[in-house]
Amino acid sequence: EVQLVQSGGGLVQPGGSLRLSCAASGFIFSSYTMSWVRQAPGKGLEWVSDINSGGNIRTYADSVKGRFTISRDNAKNTLYLEMNSLKPEDTAVYYCKNSITRGQGTQVTVSS
Repeated sequence: EVQLVQSGGGLVQPGGSLRLSCAASGFIFSSYTMSWVRQAPGKGLEWVSDINSGGNIRTYADSVKGRFTISRDNAKNTLYLEMNSLKPEDTAVYYCKNSITRGQGTQVTVSS
């Protein structure tokens, strides 16, 4: 079964940090570009970041550039999103995805 299972997330104060993980199974993880997207309350999906299959090309939305870092471990079939200097506007459900499937989503809430 093709699957992406997410972990991490939660409640953090402004300025804090969180790390999201996304474990892949059922497909050749190392062959796919992977992405993180998010959906804030009452808004549509927003692209956050991409990483190519080899992990050497990373792109970011302007809203997170310099604060978020996407990475992957192809040996462990796992995608990561390290989020630093979090802001209340980063509050959203975060999804990992590729061209064939999407994770179940994980809530990130930034609030004092």
